Amino acid sequence: MFPWFDIRSINLINFLFVNLIVTVVVLGGLLATIEKHLPTAIRQTFRYGKHALKGSPDRLVSLLEVPKAWFKHFYVFAALWSVAGFAVMMETYLTGQPARDYVIAFLDTMATNKRMVRTTPTETMVAMTLITLQCLRRFYETWFVQVFSSKLKINLSAYLVGYIHYFGTIVAILAQAEGFTRAGPVSLPTNGYRFEPSVRLALCVGVFCYAWYHQYLSNVILANLRKDKAGKVVSQKHSLPTGDYFDAVSSPHMFFEIVMYVVLFCVLHRNSTMVYVLLWVLSNQLMNSWLTHQWYVENFPNYPKERKALVPFVL
Repeated sequence: MFPWFDIRSINLINFLFVNLIVTVVVLGGLLATIEKHLPTAIRQTFRYGKHALKGSPDRLVSLLEVPKAWFKHFYVFAALWSVAGFAVMMETYLTGQPARDYVIAFLDTMATNKRMVRTTPTETMVAMTLITLQCLRRFYETWFVQVFSSKLKINLSAYLVGYIHYFGTIVAILAQAEGFTRAGPVSLPTNGYRFEPSVRLALCVGVFCYAWYHQYLSNVILANLRKDKAGKVVSQKHSLPTGDYFDAVSSPHMFFEIVMYVVLFCVLHRNSTMVYVLLWVLSNQLMNSWLTHQWYVENFPNYPKERKALVPFVL
């Protein structure tokens, strides 16, 4: 339509994550400082789950709410999208050829056609494998482990953000990878791509697996609060979790989410988009953990004073 404008010159993934960061930081800051002066519509939109708005809801905002159990949906998408990204990566690196043209064209549209190679095949393979394992585990948890309350709602915007997050993260991992840009060497090495394991990557994998496992344990502990010893769901109320890292923080699952994305950033530290992904995860988990900790303190008079909100012994 406009010959002077090419949407491929804009990094849409960066744009999406920056907007998410700004929204969370601004609204989160307002909730933390002047929440009682904010319109009901804003407070209700941002609050959901156990720390949902108390009092009379905004009718219009209520029309835009969906069951919190719909979290399951975007983990179906995350699992399928990450497996698709993993398959495209494996095809590219095992054949020793550049990614298919339609893949590169898609990445040009989403993350600019001015992309440069910033991550090695080894780094890309490690990061894509880790995020795929995370998406598959979260799919399993939401469908077969976690127990969602039938009464709790989330705003439609929060529901859609889940899709944006996983869509954007997978695209970000591949966008600046060798073999996925139009920039770079004219021809590939005779033996295809080079894979170079390192101590740094081995440490990253180790830390990620530790966080991955303990996030799973945290979600199992939360789910078991609503089940009997036989595994049958007997309640939908919120109870006080204990055990593993719950003895140190209110939201260990959120803490380990941050740890895993810090690891992904360390693996892909030259990828310019990953800093936005990390900042988005950090800001979002920080705000949610603060709301969760606040709720626990308000609803459990004997809540352990030594238990921090997010980071053990620190915050």
